[in-house]
Amino acid sequence: MNRICVVGTGRMGKGLALAFAYAGLPVALIDSEVRDRKAFESLERATRDELDSELRFLQTAEVLNARQSGAILDRIRILDWQGANADLAAADGIFEAVVEVRDIKRRVYDWIVDYASTTAIISSTTSTLSANDLAGLVTHPERFVNAHWLNPAHLMPLVEVSPADRTSKENVDKLVSLLERVGKQPVVCKASPGFIVPRIQALAMNEAARLVEEGIASAEDIDRAVRVGFGIRFATLGLLEFIDWGGGDILYHATRYLGDNVDPNRFNVPDIVQDNMANERNGLRDGEGFYDWRTREVEEYRREKLTDFVRLLQFQNLMPPPSD
Repeated sequence: MNRICVVGTGRMGKGLALAFAYAGLPVALIDSEVRDRKAFESLERATRDELDSELRFLQTAEVLNARQSGAILDRIRILDWQGANADLAAADGIFEAVVEVRDIKRRVYDWIVDYASTTAIISSTTSTLSANDLAGLVTHPERFVNAHWLNPAHLMPLVEVSPADRTSKENVDKLVSLLERVGKQPVVCKASPGFIVPRIQALAMNEAARLVEEGIASAEDIDRAVRVGFGIRFATLGLLEFIDWGGGDILYHATRYLGDNVDPNRFNVPDIVQDNMANERNGLRDGEGFYDWRTREVEEYRREKLTDFVRLLQFQNLMPPPSD
């Protein structure tokens, strides 16, 4: 997959174009609206200025030099609706990045499938619509797969890949391979509302808002707690990995306490945590949990993770200096 089209020139579309161009791939960034020549030329100038601004920021952050920035920008061609048909026909991968309105996406897909090769993988960056729903809007639905990029798309490593029921494994593998080639960290999840990150994120953000609402702490202190406690911890350990690290039984009892004293609807123990606890699969100390630790050298694993954590603290200037 070397010939890439991104349809939609909004924030997400520009981010995808930068991600592919940064990795050395030429990209056709296509306006999804039909405009007259003057309106398109105005959009083209504004889009190129925004792309250039993002790249100049990376220069100030000493990620790129001016030559590299210019080369990345040169790999992105901005096309109007009428001038993109040949690029769509030649594309290996087509990434739709238009607004989250099904009727608008339907119009865009009707146009794409008129010109795209039947073997081109078609992907949506949607964060809300199911892959099964959108796959029904294209011909040869085995080639359709959601790829949810996080903003800013050119910087965030994660892409959540969500195939539809009819998506072929071959096409999922091709998309994952492409994403890895451009430096992303793809994860695969079933077609489900919210994918992975938005579901976890929505719960965490709403709970943070409730803490302010209930007068538990100020917004500033809650955000500081997240940055230097919650966030920095889970930059080293995943959530399920952390459950195994501390013990699923600890999560069980903490959740029960919060349910009894805060809200039983917000804090209730999932069946899988209760089942693991009942069957002595509490994590590292039992050899099993969400992960199988029986084949791992646990002490070596602990040292590696703690070393990563200390280095992250040092990088963030959060590791206090030792006293003399």
